[in-house]
Amino acid sequence: MLTLEKENKVVSIHEFADVVLNETKNQYTLYANKSFEINETLTFFTAGEVFTEPNPQTIQTGSHKHITLVPRFLQYIRHSCEPNVFFNTTKMKLICVKPIHIGDELCVFYPSSEWKMSQLLICNCGSPNCLEIIQGAAYLSQDEISKYDFTDFIRQHFLSKK
Repeated sequence: MLTLEKENKVVSIHEFADVVLNETKNQYTLYANKSFEINETLTFFTAGEVFTEPNPQTIQTGSHKHITLVPRFLQYIRHSCEPNVFFNTTKMKLICVKPIHIGDELCVFYPSSEWKMSQLLICNCGSPNCLEIIQGAAYLSQDEISKYDFTDFIRQHFLSKK
């Protein structure tokens, strides 16, 4: 099971993951409490609130459609340049893209579902391939695009830009 550091505290337990609070950083994260294989569905989700502009708690599903997630604890999935999950917004499910073991932090590549993010993110994911500055899919190079999964909405944007 997940070994917590002194500054971490489990605040809620869900079917496939635990919400953990790092009290030093006052930051919530989501850790797997089950193992998953590539392409396995972790959970389904639905749209909560719908906004016309992005914000840090939304996922983009259309040109002017940004949704909050239900269940709400999915908002604690943090960014990584080496993600292990992907939000499939067409099928409305969270998919495993790399093997996940109990205790692994769940991470998504933010530009996989965001064309232009509401605010720039200075990435500190620690990946050897870290992109360092995350702004959305619109700012990725062709080489970077080839390394990630993207929602149908983002893929359509790439096609329309060619």
